[in-house]
Amino acid sequence: MTTATLAVPVLVVKDLLTGAEWGPGQTRDLLQLTADIKARPERYALTLRGKFIALIFEKPSLRTRVTFEVGIQSMGGSVVFLDHTQARLGERESIADVARNLERWVQGIVARVYEQRVLEQMAANADIPVINALSDRFHPCQALADFFTLEERFGSLRGFKLAYVGDGNNVCHSLIFLAARLGVHLRVATPPNYAPAPEVVAEAKRVARETRAKIEILADPKEAVAAAQGVYTDAWTSMGFEAEEKVRTSVFAPYQVNRELMSHAASDAVFMHCLPAHRGSEVTAEVLDGPQSIVLEQSENRMYVQKAILQALFS
Repeated sequence: MTTATLAVPVLVVKDLLTGAEWGPGQTRDLLQLTADIKARPERYALTLRGKFIALIFEKPSLRTRVTFEVGIQSMGGSVVFLDHTQARLGERESIADVARNLERWVQGIVARVYEQRVLEQMAANADIPVINALSDRFHPCQALADFFTLEERFGSLRGFKLAYVGDGNNVCHSLIFLAARLGVHLRVATPPNYAPAPEVVAEAKRVARETRAKIEILADPKEAVAAAQGVYTDAWTSMGFEAEEKVRTSVFAPYQVNRELMSHAASDAVFMHCLPAHRGSEVTAEVLDGPQSIVLEQSENRMYVQKAILQALFS
């Protein structure tokens, strides 16, 4: 990707809560900025100098916590980690009070939460940037890293054929939003009662009319994967839905990504997963650990995309 002329995306609002804050052009600029940060990290070593960023985590994390902590510190910033895995936000004191206090001490909030409404309440009550590091509704940092990873490998994403197979969850929602902005042809295959939210699909299709993206919601995984250049899946049971695990295991069994399903994709297709993965459930070990898998590239690129987000928010 070219990095000769860089434009830092200008947010309509100060926060990144859903991934819809950037328009198509700004999303392209963000991926271009990500490429420059990855190639020339020394240029951005002072972006966050003197700034403190609060990391609030209600859910366990490996990739999200490490990539944000390393990324922030590599840009000269400092991290304050607030562990809320034992006490949910809003239990001890109101979310509004947490946000109002934090903005007096830190310059930004990165939050990994169970409910999207928590992020929205924080953003409404704090005049500092709030970044969604995962909610029940969206995972924008992950989807941005996913499409950056695809662009690194394949070049232009306009017309790229990506199939998502499995649960219409937070990752799926963010892939839908970003695919629409980048001109991607995205086919989503889910069981009928687990489709992505209709309002998310409708908003993406509105944007897709501008970018010539295609968003298709299907039921047949083979139809979705046919000739796809990328095949993506996620855990069948996301955090917070553990009580449904037994039912979901049965319902989603036909949606497992295995060698037979991958055989319907393009010959150079890649396999994608946001991790952690469950070998033998949504994907077989043969595919996850095989030559088509780019899951570790996705994981690595989380840090560069998040650094680009921070650069855009704090520049």
